[in-house]
Amino acid sequence: MLRRVGLRVLGSLALLIVVPAITFLIQSLTPSNVAASILGLGATNTQIAALNHQLGLDQPAIVRYFEWLVGSLHGDLGNSYVTNQAVTTILAPRIGVSLSLVIGALLVFTIVGLLLGVLSTNQNRAVGRIIDIVSSAGIAIPNFWLGVILIGIFSVQLNVLPATGYVPAATSASLWIASLVLPVVALAFGGITAVAKQTRDQMLIALDSPYIRSLRVNGVPDLSLTYRHALRNAAGPTVTVLGLIFVGALSGSVVVENIFVLPGLGSQAVQSATQHDLPVIQGIALYFTIIVVVVNVLIDIVIPILNPKVRAA
Repeated sequence: MLRRVGLRVLGSLALLIVVPAITFLIQSLTPSNVAASILGLGATNTQIAALNHQLGLDQPAIVRYFEWLVGSLHGDLGNSYVTNQAVTTILAPRIGVSLSLVIGALLVFTIVGLLLGVLSTNQNRAVGRIIDIVSSAGIAIPNFWLGVILIGIFSVQLNVLPATGYVPAATSASLWIASLVLPVVALAFGGITAVAKQTRDQMLIALDSPYIRSLRVNGVPDLSLTYRHALRNAAGPTVTVLGLIFVGALSGSVVVENIFVLPGLGSQAVQSATQHDLPVIQGIALYFTIIVVVVNVLIDIVIPILNPKVRAA
């Protein structure tokens, strides 16, 4: 297992180079004039050229990228073109907001999805049909549309939860939870239905396997068959799907953060993209890549624990 995880870590290190490189290439190919945007309409060509030289934008793109890459290896992600602040300083207070959102969504769609998936296999065809219908709805309904509906119901009509904004946990734990409820639900809804359907399908396969039938004939209680044997066998493929859903939720957080005005990495990504602030965008791409790498490594550790066959292989 250690060899498997080690190989995955080495392979993931390439992502930390490739993803920022692709981000840099796309931004470099985008027609824009950062210096002109910063200086405004009244700027002269001389002033624009001077600012381009100051920011290093007059150098070839490949030179600028390798300068950034070398700096990032030493923990220096450069300075913002717009504010001249260090990128790490800009992003540091936003990481906790984004992690609170995506980890909260992960917990919700994992717990609720597993529970619904298990219940639907307990000879309850009605629950299975409902999950199929809701799964289709969860995939079809965009999280930004669901977010607007949640705001209209729980913030405008019922006035029980805040529509926008974020309160740090250090300020007030209750207000922190309240500010995350609607964003987490909007982000997790599609994941809940996907996890429930995947869990149900894998549970049905496990419950129909020969060894489960043998255990049932030998008098093993249904509760033990479901939770001790079938669920553990179904957990491996479900955990893999959880990782994919989490990555999707990470990209979905960009939209959700903007709808609920959360000061996270996603909202900063949109703001920096409109300003063509490449160093900040590079930093956000790097942080998102690190999160994805960590999640993938954790999945590689969990799957062999859940499935002895993988561990033996």
